[in-house]
Amino acid sequence: MPGENLTREEARSRAALLTVRGYDVALDLSAATGPPPSEGARTFRSTTTIRFDCAEEGATSFADLLAPHVHSVRLNGESLRVDEVFDGSRITLPGLRAENEVTIDAQCAYSRTGEGLHHFLDPEDGEVYLYTQYEPADARRVFANFEQPDLKAPFDFTVTAPAGWLVLSNGARKGEPRPLESGCAVWRFERTPPISTYITAVVAGPYHYVTDSYRRTLPDGTQLEVPLGALCRKGLAPHFDPDDIFTVTKQGLDFFHDHFDFPYPFGKYDQAFVPEYNLGAMENPGCVTFREESVFRGKVTEASYEGRANVILHEMAHMWFGDLVTMEWWDDLWLKESFADFMGAFALVGATRFTGGWITFANRRKSWAYRADQLPSTHPITADIRDLQDAKLNFDGITYAKGAAVLKQLVAYAGQDAFLEGARRYFKRHAWGNTRLEDLLAALEETSGRDMAGWAKAWLQTAGVNTLAPQLTYDERGRITEVAVLQEAPSSTLRPHRIAVGLYRRDPATGALERYARAEADVTGARTSVPELAGGERPDLVLVNDDDLTYCKIRFDEPSLDTLREHLGDVTDPLARALCWSALWNLTRDGLMPARDFIGLVLRFAGDETEIGVLQMLHAQARQALTMYTAPEWREEGAVLLSQGAVTELRRAEPGSGHQLAWARFLAAVASGERELRLLQGLLAGTARIDGLDVDQELRWTFLEPLAAEGLADEAVLRAELDRDDTASGKRHQVRCLAARPSAAVKAQAWASVVESDRLSNALVEATIAGFAQPGAAQRELTAPYAARYFEVIEEVWAERSIEIAMDVVRGLYPALQTSRATLEATDAWLEAHEAAPPALRRLVLEARDDLARALAAQRTDAGRF
Repeated sequence: MPGENLTREEARSRAALLTVRGYDVALDLSAATGPPPSEGARTFRSTTTIRFDCAEEGATSFADLLAPHVHSVRLNGESLRVDEVFDGSRITLPGLRAENEVTIDAQCAYSRTGEGLHHFLDPEDGEVYLYTQYEPADARRVFANFEQPDLKAPFDFTVTAPAGWLVLSNGARKGEPRPLESGCAVWRFERTPPISTYITAVVAGPYHYVTDSYRRTLPDGTQLEVPLGALCRKGLAPHFDPDDIFTVTKQGLDFFHDHFDFPYPFGKYDQAFVPEYNLGAMENPGCVTFREESVFRGKVTEASYEGRANVILHEMAHMWFGDLVTMEWWDDLWLKESFADFMGAFALVGATRFTGGWITFANRRKSWAYRADQLPSTHPITADIRDLQDAKLNFDGITYAKGAAVLKQLVAYAGQDAFLEGARRYFKRHAWGNTRLEDLLAALEETSGRDMAGWAKAWLQTAGVNTLAPQLTYDERGRITEVAVLQEAPSSTLRPHRIAVGLYRRDPATGALERYARAEADVTGARTSVPELAGGERPDLVLVNDDDLTYCKIRFDEPSLDTLREHLGDVTDPLARALCWSALWNLTRDGLMPARDFIGLVLRFAGDETEIGVLQMLHAQARQALTMYTAPEWREEGAVLLSQGAVTELRRAEPGSGHQLAWARFLAAVASGERELRLLQGLLAGTARIDGLDVDQELRWTFLEPLAAEGLADEAVLRAELDRDDTASGKRHQVRCLAARPSAAVKAQAWASVVESDRLSNALVEATIAGFAQPGAAQRELTAPYAARYFEVIEEVWAERSIEIAMDVVRGLYPALQTSRATLEATDAWLEAHEAAPPALRRLVLEARDDLARALAAQRTDAGRF
C-alpha cells in the first residue's frame, strides 16, 4: 500500500508541523462473537476523534489508518470525500488550521496474525478472546492516528462489547459498564497521561481475572496504591498461578521505587496472558500483555519461573524507560529496550528469589547478542532506522541483550550510584516527553564525571564484538611476571573495558577449581598489563572478564583450555563456570573448536551442572552443534552419543527434579536410536517408568514430536492425543507434530498451508514451520526440493503477507538444513539478482546466509579433527 512504510524523514516533518492534544477512540466489538462474514475479513467499527494543532496554517498532513473501509472523514466540521483522501493506509488532511479536530469513522479488520486487534476463537470452549499488539506501528490497524512515538497525547477509550466480558485498557475503568438492549455494554476508561500510540491497549473477552493491590508510603508521607490484576483465558485458569506473578510484581515495584525516586505513574497495573502472541510481552502502561505460554500447563524447571519473572520485571522497567520517557524515533530504541533488559536482570537479582539471574544473563542472553553482533546485519546499539520495516527488524539481540550488557559495563565504568542518579535525573527532566541519546548521556555525565561522549562513541555508535584474551609470562620458578590482556576488534575500534581478571587453580585435596586471585583493570587498547597479578603462582585457569563486567568474547590460553577439557565441572563458582561454557560455545561457533569436542564436553560435564538455566542452554547448543556444526559423516555417530548420553543422565538425575525434566526434554530433542525411541513410546504408554518423572500433557507432546518425525506416531495417534488435550495449546502441538511426519505429501501440504495460503493464524504458521524443518537425515532429504522453491517465493510472500508472517516464513523456511555449497551459492545468486528487493527482506536472507556460511566453516573444522 502506498505510504504504509513510514520513513524517518516523514515522521520528523510531521512532528515539526503537528502537536497532538488528545484522542477519543470508540471501538465497537459487539459482533466479535458472531458468525464470520461470507467473504472478506471480520471487522469492527472504529471511530476516532483527534484534536491537534498545526504550526503552519493551510498546510497539509496525514493520519495513519490501515482499514478495509472508511465510512467518513470530518475535518474541522467539513466532510471530506473518502475516495479522495484515503489511499488504504493514509488519510490526507488538507488546509489545516492552527487548531484542528478530525473524526474518522472506519471499519477495521480483526487480525489473525497478532498485529493490531487479534481475534482468537478458543477451540476448547468456543469463546472469543481479543487483545491488541501494536509495536512498532500497528495501532493504525485499530484506530486512525499519527503513528510515531514522538507525537504523544492523552487517550480516552470507549469500548462496546458483549456484556459478560471483561474489558481492559490502559486507564482504569470509569464507573460500571453501561448495559445496552442488544446484550452488549459500553465501557469507558480514564484518560491516560500523554503516551505514544504504540503502547495503547485494549484487552477484551471472558478472561479469568484475579486482583490484588500494591501499597507503598512515599517519601512525602503520602500513600501510593496500585490496583493489580492478572488474567488469562478461562481454559488456562486451572494452571494459572497469580500468587507468584503478584509476588514478583510487588517485589519489582518496591525495587524500582527504591531506585528510581519517581512513583509508578500509570495508576493500575494489569498483566494479561493472551493467546497466539508474537512476542514475549509488551509494556502497554497499566495493561501489560504477555505470551500465554508463561502460564505453565505442566511441570517446568525453575529456569522457566526465573524467565517469567525476568520478563515481568523487564516490562515493568519500561513504565519508566519507554512509557514515561520515550525515544523520539526508533533509532534510539535502545533507550527503552536495552535499559529494560538490564533492569530486568538487575531487579531479578536484587529483589526476587532468583539471585542467580546474572548467570542466566551471561550464558543465555549474551549468546543472543554475540550471534547478532557477528551477522552482516550487525549495527550499532543506536541504529540507523530509516523506516518502519527497519524498526521491526531491530528488535534484536543487539538492541536488547548487547545493549543491556553494555549498560552493565557502564555501571562498572561509572559506578552504580552515579548510574542510578543519572536515571533519576533523566526521568524527572523528561517525564512525558521524548528523548535522544544525548539527553541520557547529559544526565549520566553530570552524575558520573566520566566522558560519556567518548564512551558512547565506542560502545553505542560502533558495531561488533571485541575479543579479550590473556597473555602470561613466568620466571624460572614458575611465578607470574606479567598478566596482560590482549584486545582484538572486528573493525579498528578498540573499546574501553572495565574488567576483572580471575586466576584459578585446582585444590590438590578436593579437585575443586577455585579462584585464588582477582584484579580489576581498565582495558583501553590492544594490550593492557594487570600489574596487581604479578608475582603469584602459576594458575590452572585464567578467566578474562571474570564476574562478567563487560561485553566481549573471551579466549583462553592453551594451559587454561587444557584445564577445562579435563576439569570444567570442577569450577565451583557457577557464574565462572557459565562464562567458561559461553566462551567454549563461541569457540565452536567461530570454527576454532571442533563441534564434536563441544559435544564431548557437554556429555562429560553437563550432568553435574548445578544451574538449571545453564544446563538447558547447553542442551540447545549441543543440539545445534550436532545439527549444523559437525561434519556430515560424523552426525549419525554424534546423534547416537547424545541420545545415549541423554538417557544416562535422565536415569541419573534426582527423581522429580528440574534437572530430570530437562534431561527428559533433551532426550526427546535428540532421540535417534531404536532403544531411545522405544523408551519414549514406553513412557507415553505407561509401560516404561523413570522414577520421579511425571509424564504430564506437555511432556506427552514433547515425546510425540520425535516419534512423529521418525514415522512412529501417525495421524491417528496424533488425533487421539488431541482428543486428550482438545485445547488451543494441544492444537498447536498437534499441528507441529503432523508437519514433522516423514512423508513427501506431508511436507507438500505443510509448505502449501504456510506459503500458498493465509488461512492459518500466526500461532499455527509458527507450529507448521517448526514441524516442517526437522533435523535428521531423512527429513533433510524430504525438504531438499524446497530449497529452490524458497528463493522463488519469498519476494511474493514479503509483498503479500503481513510483515510478522513474512518474517516467520523467510526465517523459518530458509533451507538451513541443506548445509552445502550449493545452498550457499543459491543464496548468493538470489541476493545478486534481487539488489532492489526491500532492505528488510534482504537483511533476513543475508543473516540466514551468514549462519549457513558459519556452519560450513565449523563443519570443515570438525572434519579436520581426526
